[in-house]
Amino acid sequence: MAAGSWLWVTPTPQDPPGAIRGGIPLCWPWFADEHTADESADRSGPLHGPARKAAWRLDAVDEHEEGVELHLSPESRLHSQLTPRAVIQANANRLHVELITEHTGETPVKMSGALHTYLAVTDAFGCRLEGLPGARYLDKLAGFAEREQQGELGVRGALDRIYHSNAELTLDDGNRRLRIARQGSDSAVVWHPGDDALPADTPAEVGRHFLCVEAANTRLDPVWLVPGAQHLLGTTLSRAEDA
Repeated sequence: MAAGSWLWVTPTPQDPPGAIRGGIPLCWPWFADEHTADESADRSGPLHGPARKAAWRLDAVDEHEEGVELHLSPESRLHSQLTPRAVIQANANRLHVELITEHTGETPVKMSGALHTYLAVTDAFGCRLEGLPGARYLDKLAGFAEREQQGELGVRGALDRIYHSNAELTLDDGNRRLRIARQGSDSAVVWHPGDDALPADTPAEVGRHFLCVEAANTRLDPVWLVPGAQHLLGTTLSRAEDA
């Protein structure tokens, strides 16, 4: 199965400048509404930051025996001190995405972010996510109550959780097993809105065909960058039998 079919995209996307629901939106330089990216005017802005709605240019393409590698950067400046770029490596068995942030300013900056991965599944409420037993998490549907995962996570309805874990995960949807590794991330976000709270751009008949499992830096593991420093946030998807 090709790596492209591992990701879900809504069949009824919004017109620009609306955000595209699906694929791997780049949440940067903050996650959700946590405007942690310094004390300047850069703190204000849209949910998940400006990067996911920005225009990105393709800077380079490298095709080789192991697949294709793409390098991208935003067409306009998105932050006064931070500069992002993205690297995508893909072949039939593996998809790797990196969001690299470079501090080009003069004062330390606190940031968060996420690779908001929409995974294509047969039925979100029949999925099992392995690798999180014993992990502490914040339950956003219960006012950010802190809890501990008991056993493997079986998805049975709406959930929005931030797990404090850097463990490798395996998603089993009953038809395939997908391995999910993360780099530069101590937060794993698991999200599905449930049948009764689907976004307007997601028809009910396809609403269970995705589950978000995200490599993230959140309030649990924000990143402090000093001038000249870089941070790499990455996610790697591979078939469990091939990894």
